Amino acid sequence: MPYLHILFLAPIIFYIIAMESNNQQHKRVFVSGCYDMLHSGHVAFFKAASQYGDLYVGIGSDATIEQLKHRKTVYSERERLYMVKAIRYVTDAFINTGSGMMDFVETVDCVKPDIFVVNSDGGSDTKREFCRQRGIEYIELERTPDAGLTARSTTSLRGTVHSHLPYRIDLAGTWIDQPYVSQYGAGWAITVSIEPTIEFMERSGMSTSTRNAARKIWPYELPAYNEEMMARLLFCFENDPERDDGIVSGAQDAIGICMSGLCRHYYDGRYWPSRIESCHDEATLSWLESHLCLVPMFPRRPGTSVVEGKDVTPAKVKALTDAAGRCWQAIMARDLQAFAQAYRASFDAQIAMFPGMMAPGVQEHIDHWKSHALAWKMTGAGGGGYLALVVDTVPEWAIPVKIRRYED
Repeated sequence: MPYLHILFLAPIIFYIIAMESNNQQHKRVFVSGCYDMLHSGHVAFFKAASQYGDLYVGIGSDATIEQLKHRKTVYSERERLYMVKAIRYVTDAFINTGSGMMDFVETVDCVKPDIFVVNSDGGSDTKREFCRQRGIEYIELERTPDAGLTARSTTSLRGTVHSHLPYRIDLAGTWIDQPYVSQYGAGWAITVSIEPTIEFMERSGMSTSTRNAARKIWPYELPAYNEEMMARLLFCFENDPERDDGIVSGAQDAIGICMSGLCRHYYDGRYWPSRIESCHDEATLSWLESHLCLVPMFPRRPGTSVVEGKDVTPAKVKALTDAAGRCWQAIMARDLQAFAQAYRASFDAQIAMFPGMMAPGVQEHIDHWKSHALAWKMTGAGGGGYLALVVDTVPEWAIPVKIRRYED
């Protein structure tokens, strides 16, 4: 009788289903990746892979990521291991001990998985053949977000994450960091390190090229380290002795980015300053923020040469260094009128030596804004970017400046 037959077989069917489920749950599943910017896409992938059994994760080491991606990691391997292990779909995780694209080989040989799972965009014939040789089932999964979530990938996510590296504004005396200028008279350059409160335009005279070089060392933020040593490192990194354009970026760019607060640095015929002094006094920095702001002009145009037609003389260098000295004294005294006068005098001395700074369109912007300010100058000597204005109070239409404070 069919009905009695089904009743008789039911316990056996249930037993077989339970055993299959049990066997499935005790299979070992392996995945591998960097997981440097852990996001919901990774979690969804872990969830999908864990449906095949107990999930084990191999994580690329810091050295491997730097080798493959030519950048430092956002999170250290220990942090990434901690975060991945904390995900409930993961049975255990390990730092891969190998290198290159197949850095997981030794981890696989220790875990001895039954199944190797990859995202469809992470699969390869090499991985497939590796699994075939070891008798491991190879599965490729499509990148599918969990219900209601946006699809994520590290590559797309990285494009939306802004760097927290600072920019710099030169206040007075700059160009003195070039030996062909300071050979006519030693003096100070004054820079201020500012927070990236907005994404400032490229080629703006705010040390964006040096900042881009810094991002190759520290992609998102400066480490907690000796600031002058970081500035030296950045200066040497940007000025690779094998670069063939013959240009040496001034040290004031690296110092302005790496050294917080307000700095002055003394140049006397060499590329690196013989003295560096910093001001971290909160009252002084707050006072400076309340009287300094930015208005946009235009990026430095391709092909613009600010050194073309330069006229560097001892008298003009002295005008530059004298203005920088007065500017520092005025800031320390919080004397707004003296600060504005020295600030403007420094700019006038710069363009007297380097008239190429006054690219077409610069004077029109100065004419437009000078009635709103006590003094003005371009950010840096790049011939474009922004006008940095000295004002009684920062108006609503201007971009305020946030000076980066020193952190212990």
